[in-house]
Amino acid sequence: MIRSVLRQNWFVSLRLVLTLFDFPHTVSTYGLGPVIDCSAGHPFRILPAIAPIRSNSLYSKSVCTMSSSAHMKSRCPEYPGSKTKRFPVSDSQVDWSQGFQGYNPVNYTHPSVEKKPTWADPEIGSFNPQFNSLDGAVDRRSFEGCYKVEDGKPLNPHGRTGLMGRGLLGRWGPNHAADPIVTRWKVDAKGEKILHHVSKKPILQFVSIKRKDCGEWAIPGGMVDPGEKVSLTLQREFSEEALNSLGVSPLERSKIHERITQLFQSPGFEVFKGYVDDPRNTDNAWMETVAVNFHDENGNSVSELPLQAGDDAGQVQWVDVDSSFPLYASHSHLLELVAKQRKSHW
Repeated sequence: MIRSVLRQNWFVSLRLVLTLFDFPHTVSTYGLGPVIDCSAGHPFRILPAIAPIRSNSLYSKSVCTMSSSAHMKSRCPEYPGSKTKRFPVSDSQVDWSQGFQGYNPVNYTHPSVEKKPTWADPEIGSFNPQFNSLDGAVDRRSFEGCYKVEDGKPLNPHGRTGLMGRGLLGRWGPNHAADPIVTRWKVDAKGEKILHHVSKKPILQFVSIKRKDCGEWAIPGGMVDPGEKVSLTLQREFSEEALNSLGVSPLERSKIHERITQLFQSPGFEVFKGYVDDPRNTDNAWMETVAVNFHDENGNSVSELPLQAGDDAGQVQWVDVDSSFPLYASHSHLLELVAKQRKSHW
């Protein structure tokens, strides 16, 4: 049976699952394919440009944009999951508007993508994708606006990466993902908020998973399936990676589903929407995401459910939101935005 209360830093190692609630299986957090290099050797630099703007989505009060113009991970010397070397691109040569005589990147698509799985596009020439539009069930629109298409292939809106083709990504152009940031207040035995001893602000906690591919802690998330609403992706990915209910009874599964549905139907704060500087990006395929914060204000929703890792997560736990806790890629910055919005310790 579902345990009554999940303690603040409670955590358990978990069983792995492939599917949940009969939803389609989504491979790997943020994406597709084999092992990804998350090492510090490929730094992700974020410029502190945060601008609140209005959102027309069902989430929230505002959206925070995050600059990823540094375009660093997208130029990592060796493409992840392979021995393929990128063509060297300096900071001044990234922008497509800058001439780059002799630019001759390798055309690389990973064998797992070339096998034509259901989540991947065919090769250009064998089909006619409608870029910058909703192409059937596949959304080929970019949060960055209209991107250029050259010789039938889309061009990365943030510039050159030193590699052509799709690499590990299934879609030509934008590959859309969703990241649910589920938070609660850290409380004492009496249910009172715990204040940080330095900042004197209340401490937030968030559900974090440990990625199997590189061992780093991260926000749970995954790819948006064709025709799927982002709201469903957010709920599905959280369920698959943090609340493995495949091994419980139908009654328990129903209770879990009811709790998380209630939380994910509540107004969420859209933290970020846009291009992601990801090591799998190429000149013709790139990652974009929507990150939404769902907050369990009273601690009576997912806070009371036992976390169990599934899908591509190795471990899962509630973690204090704190700038000292190292996280995968840009996830620390996303949590900083959440902390500012919730007026909590960072």
